[in-house]
Amino acid sequence: MGLFDRIQETKEASPKSVAVTLERLPENLEEMKQLPQAALATPFMTAALAVCAYCCYAVDSGAGRDMLNFLKGPKPLSNYDIQFLNDRLRGQQYLPFSYFEGAVPSNGYRPDEPYRITFFEDAYTYQNEGYAKLNVRSGGADSPRQIVLRKKGEQWFLWEQYLLVGIRPPVQNDDWA
Repeated sequence: MGLFDRIQETKEASPKSVAVTLERLPENLEEMKQLPQAALATPFMTAALAVCAYCCYAVDSGAGRDMLNFLKGPKPLSNYDIQFLNDRLRGQQYLPFSYFEGAVPSNGYRPDEPYRITFFEDAYTYQNEGYAKLNVRSGGADSPRQIVLRKKGEQWFLWEQYLLVGIRPPVQNDDWA
């Protein structure tokens, strides 16, 4: 097999991407449960709802906590998880919104409507049986971030996230802009 053949294989085995579109972001658990994605039938659905839950948490921690506990299934948020969320979102409420299309530093991370978020697979997505590690891009970061989902029965649940890490601040908050 020559180099050209390997390049062709790589092109043909391009990663799958899935875009999830929402007309509006849920503001509480009951609204979330009414969405078709709440079936948690694919890792992409669960990942999209997790980003929605983090957006909600940034505005209303109680409602966001309820949503995240639903998405975590049998493993609810621990006190450590809650403290982590509080620390990461303090003064950076815009951070989870940065994963939606159109949300960039120049517009204060206000996403386009309808809300659209695209997750993509890579060679490591299904490396461990029963888990899926998806990638997502932020309008404020140069490299993609990951979210890990775990399958139980026929549903996918939130397992770990690497979404709430530093991004460029909104232009209006950037002293160097």
